Amino acid sequence: MGKFYRLNQNIQSPNLRVIDLKGEQLGILTKEEAISKAKAQSLDLVEVASHADPPVARIVDFQKFRYEENKKERSAKKDSGGGLKELWLSPRIEEHDIKVRLARTEEFLKMGHKVRLVVKFKGRELAHRELGFKVLDEALALLGDKVSIEREPRFEGRNLSIILSKSRGGKVTEKTV
Repeated sequence: MGKFYRLNQNIQSPNLRVIDLKGEQLGILTKEEAISKAKAQSLDLVEVASHADPPVARIVDFQKFRYEENKKERSAKKDSGGGLKELWLSPRIEEHDIKVRLARTEEFLKMGHKVRLVVKFKGRELAHRELGFKVLDEALALLGDKVSIEREPRFEGRNLSIILSKSRGGKVTEKTV
């Protein structure tokens, strides 16, 4: 799950750039000096950057250090939710139904996701493509400046889709649909 770290006697480099518990640099020390400083504080010497010249080692409580690193990894996985959510609409959708779907769209945008609104055409509805564009215009008008258009509306087979993201500057870029 986590990264592999060399500890104390397993560190191979004879000289190390050492960082103490407070985050301050102690300078370049020999491996033995660094280990003795760590042992004097009842802590461990952990090599954190083996490819640096000289390698960087920290004086830390290794169990606490690993716990913090794993916590950062879990947090990074949790925060990277910025996926793409898809909501379906119909060219003949009722006003209340579109408001419900747009409320869900706003929830997804607040969570950091991008949203693809798809107008699905069935049967002979495809003869009236302008109804799909009208639905998307209405959706954009109801969402207002909360969204920006990531990708312009376009047809993909029988579906008309647009991709929206959370507005960064508070104003939507003025693009005609």
